[in-house]
Amino acid sequence: MAQEAFEELAETFEFLDDWEDRYRHVIDLGRAMDPLDAALKVPATKVDGCASQVWLVPRTEDGVLRFDGDSDAMIVRGLIAVLKTLFDGLPADEAAKVDARAELGRLGLNDHLSAQRSNGLRAMVERLQGFAAAA
Repeated sequence: MAQEAFEELAETFEFLDDWEDRYRHVIDLGRAMDPLDAALKVPATKVDGCASQVWLVPRTEDGVLRFDGDSDAMIVRGLIAVLKTLFDGLPADEAAKVDARAELGRLGLNDHLSAQRSNGLRAMVERLQGFAAAA
C-alpha cells in the first residue's frame, strides 16, 4: 500500500484525462523540489542507467527512508518527485518491499515513458530500494 502522498498523486492523475496534462504535472512536481546542493552531485550519488544526469542521496532517520535528488532534465526531476511521494517517509524495511512497478503503473508511467526513461526510473527505484534494504 502506498503512502498518502502517493495516493493523492494517483487521484490527481485520475482527474487529469490527457497524458500531456499528466506529463506537465510531473514536470511541475520537479520544479517544486528544492535543488540538490552541488557538493552532493558526485560520482557516488550519481545513478547509472539514466539517459539524463541523476543524483540520489538516500539516508535513514530513525529507521525511516529519506532522500533528496536532482537531475539535469525537467521530466526526470519530476520522476524523482514522484518517487519521493512513493518512498520518502516510509520505514526503510517497508520501502525495500514496495512493488514500485505496480504502484507507478497506476499512474500510467509505464505506457508513456520512453525506454530510456523507463530504464532510468527502474535504476532510481533499485538504488532507493537497495539502500533501504541495507539500512
